[in-house]
Amino acid sequence: MTELIRLGAAEAARRIAAGTLSAEAYVAAHFDRIRNRDGEVQAWVHCDAEAALAAARCIDRDKPGGLLAGIPVGVKDVIDTVDMPTGCNSPIYRNHVPVADAACVALTRAAGGIVLGKTVTTEFASRTPGPTRNPLNLAHTPGGSSSGSAAAVADFMVPLAFGTQTGGSTIRPAAYCGITGYKPSYGTINRAGLKQLAESLDTIGVMARSVEDCALLTHAVSARAMPDFANRLPRPPRIGLLRTSRWQDASAPAQQALEEAAKRLAMKDAGVREAELPPEFDHLHEDQVMIMNFEAARALAHERLTAPQLLSEHLRNKLAEYAVKPRALYDEARHRAAAARLRYAAVFNDIDVFLTPSAPGEAPVGISGTGSSLFNRAWTLLGAPCVTVPAGHGPQGLPLAVQVVGAFDDDERVLRCADWVQRMLD
Repeated sequence: MTELIRLGAAEAARRIAAGTLSAEAYVAAHFDRIRNRDGEVQAWVHCDAEAALAAARCIDRDKPGGLLAGIPVGVKDVIDTVDMPTGCNSPIYRNHVPVADAACVALTRAAGGIVLGKTVTTEFASRTPGPTRNPLNLAHTPGGSSSGSAAAVADFMVPLAFGTQTGGSTIRPAAYCGITGYKPSYGTINRAGLKQLAESLDTIGVMARSVEDCALLTHAVSARAMPDFANRLPRPPRIGLLRTSRWQDASAPAQQALEEAAKRLAMKDAGVREAELPPEFDHLHEDQVMIMNFEAARALAHERLTAPQLLSEHLRNKLAEYAVKPRALYDEARHRAAAARLRYAAVFNDIDVFLTPSAPGEAPVGISGTGSSLFNRAWTLLGAPCVTVPAGHGPQGLPLAVQVVGAFDDDERVLRCADWVQRMLD
């Protein structure tokens, strides 16, 4: 059983298709892990072993094919599932069962994927966390808002999971938990059935333990091209080492991890050079906060106006604050972001991807917070594809990571470069 849960999704899919692995055995092994570990980690808010195992037996019997046939998937609890509650980590939606699957869930099932259950989210994918702990050290946060998805994948409870990102909610928890996280270009995975927080930023992302597995799930639900990982890149990538204007906010170990990763990649013949963004891009860090909160105050208008007492104090106050912000401030932020997006493609004239921090450092102690999204906000606002891969450990023994970022809609290149980076750093 231990060997099965360490088998990645792409390899398991190949074995299930070849008849050398049963879907039932693969799914059962993950439920054994959940039963043994989730009492401590608390990554799941709802699981349905009976339904998942029944679906796996159907896969073994009928052999229907499908890119994800027999592969277990976790679903963040802000994404609708017709057969399981979607609670958004809020008492407002306790026991709420949607009438339809979200688009990404329906497409996962259509591809043969088996939904194991719903993973813990922060309240409405915002800031207030749930009970999930970092499986690598239970005294530390797993990050957020996709806390449960990151922890479940990192602890071998599931090979694939959906997260979302409005600020840094896929990349940061994946980095803190030492796994691979992929935030595709904005709009890649259809958001029908996602509880909105900020409509111009919300992006459905994926988590796994390899770039190939992240790409597989995304390909299955979006039809975005699956990179040919079997054939290596014709040349090592051209990498821009981008410390960003917020470099001073990264911990010394995180800074060292990025610089060491760049040196190791250069030794593998990558074309690594220093890179900078135009100075006006620095506004994006604050503009993302303005846009996110202004839109959230409206997306959560029903909850804010009809059940404010059931919101956390932090979210209630934040929504009230931004509900009365002048529209002009929001429009100014949007216009700066639009101008930056127009300029962004040009910065890749002589490089393929940026290499930049995934998070300010290791996962912080405690589970009352989820860490800072500082090194993710600008990329989310630009709609850019990002992949985080592990890059060593910090002084507390927890993972550090680096982020591979590319041009909007250039996801295949970003995934292939990130796969190369992951293999070189592994």
